[in-house]
Amino acid sequence: MLFSEAADFFSRIEATSSRLEMSAIAAELLKKCEKEEVKPLVYIMEGNVAPAHEGLDAGIGEKFAIRAIAQVSGRGEKQVEADFKKSGDLGTTAENLLKKRAQLSLASTPNSVLKVHSSFMKISRLSGAGSQEAKILLLSELLNGASPLEAKYIVRFCLGKLRLGIGDPSIIDALSMARHGDKRDREAIERAFNLCSDLGEVAQDYMAGKDLSRFSARPFSPIRPALAERLPTPKEIIARLGKCAVEAKYDGLRMQVHIKDGKVEIYSRKLEKMTHMFPEITSAASALRCNSAIFEGEALAYNQKEKRYYSFQETIQRKRKHGIEAMQRDFPLRLFAFDIMYLDGKDLTLEKYADRRKALEKLAAGSSVIVPSEQIITDSPKRLEEYFQRCISEGLEGIIAKDLSAPYIAGARKFAWIKLKKSYGEMADTVDAVIVGYYLGKGARQEFEFGGLLAAVLNDETGELETIAKIGSGFSEDEMRKLQEMLEKIRLKQKPKGLNSKLEPDFWVKPKYVITVAADEITLSPMHTCGLVGETGYALRFPRMMALRDDKSPQDITTTKEIISLFEMQKRKAAS
Repeated sequence: MLFSEAADFFSRIEATSSRLEMSAIAAELLKKCEKEEVKPLVYIMEGNVAPAHEGLDAGIGEKFAIRAIAQVSGRGEKQVEADFKKSGDLGTTAENLLKKRAQLSLASTPNSVLKVHSSFMKISRLSGAGSQEAKILLLSELLNGASPLEAKYIVRFCLGKLRLGIGDPSIIDALSMARHGDKRDREAIERAFNLCSDLGEVAQDYMAGKDLSRFSARPFSPIRPALAERLPTPKEIIARLGKCAVEAKYDGLRMQVHIKDGKVEIYSRKLEKMTHMFPEITSAASALRCNSAIFEGEALAYNQKEKRYYSFQETIQRKRKHGIEAMQRDFPLRLFAFDIMYLDGKDLTLEKYADRRKALEKLAAGSSVIVPSEQIITDSPKRLEEYFQRCISEGLEGIIAKDLSAPYIAGARKFAWIKLKKSYGEMADTVDAVIVGYYLGKGARQEFEFGGLLAAVLNDETGELETIAKIGSGFSEDEMRKLQEMLEKIRLKQKPKGLNSKLEPDFWVKPKYVITVAADEITLSPMHTCGLVGETGYALRFPRMMALRDDKSPQDITTTKEIISLFEMQKRKAAS
């Protein structure tokens, strides 16, 4: 398939805001692909050159992209920059200037999908002396053989700003639609994706007709983490689960540890490799008695002398690229393992939780760094309440109750796990939201170019982000400066695609940074679009930022469905 044909489909996808229509257009595209083109094309639609956990990045800075566009279009770099200032999108600038090339292009052949992806892979692997010039050359070669529309998407891809607006859920729907015309295989495709976090590979297998029900977990392909539902009282939890395991909920760094034949990799909640950051965890994992394993836990910095755990804000300092030895000395970690999904060649995700827990305890026996999470087994609301209060008094977040007979449900929020956390006002939990815009400082904050945030949650049925809070408190002056610097780098000239907002901040930003927000309660509001029915949505009353969550991605944020559930819990709590 020529990349020009794929670009035509990309243009159609970009032109619609309907998630269903996006999937239908993508399905058309996938049906036209050869088998070997499915995987790279899915990666490109995701905006990646490979699965995100492989850490490959075809990124080229704007000034280097400008040089490549200038070379191919026959314009000077200043002319390219001038057009970029008008368009606000370097991809659109490439399209504009290649429509009216000042010189005939050098001899070239049209770009195929495989050629474009192969070039992106080469760009992502270049490093060291001369690498930038080599990247510019590869980009120039692609642009030389590209139509103006192709050039638009090639440049956007290299800048990490493809802007199609199509996410993994829509691509999963498209795969099923490509084979059947409907979404009948959505669940099977999604389960396979959740077990390996590689949608390109799953798509290739699926379009080749393979049986995805046989798909299993495997080391070094991170499993998308299971998530917990919420209930407001111990009584409701026991009514739902009956006799269950109740574990302490630690506020630390969630880690997924993979082991095979002596090799260890550690993945973050966002499925990024972070093995080198935590040598004590890596060393302890390599000493475990197994040939292969995948397990997960929550790592907290621990003060052995004072016998206390550090806060999340202190623990998060361990997530760094440099100064690791000093931080390891000051904030040594202990990993509280709470589930195991694979052991010595066997996928355990379909096993009962009670059996997985036994396997985990046996694996971790004898380790002082990797220890099973604290746990009780009970069917008593009173005992659960007592344990919950004890955990809170010890500075922990709360508890997680687990269905003893449930499988590991990767990538989904189900009532197999139920969390109970300390209350924030009338709210049963904090909210994780993504920043979509910010405001300039006013009054006492006039010295800052930062005065507050506009934050959104995810409607996972429509795929849209919906605003829930305008946040003006919870940050120190240092945090305000840091947020200003971070957000200036990701400003957008227009509202992000896929965001539903009635409000308009001083500056829109790319939805990238996740924050944890506390509030007094959830209220009905005509100003915000979360769960909008008619003119009324949901909003956070007196919201305040608790923390910037570097360990979470926009895919991990609170959903509209969860906000509505929290609102209903709040009403039940008020009634009682």
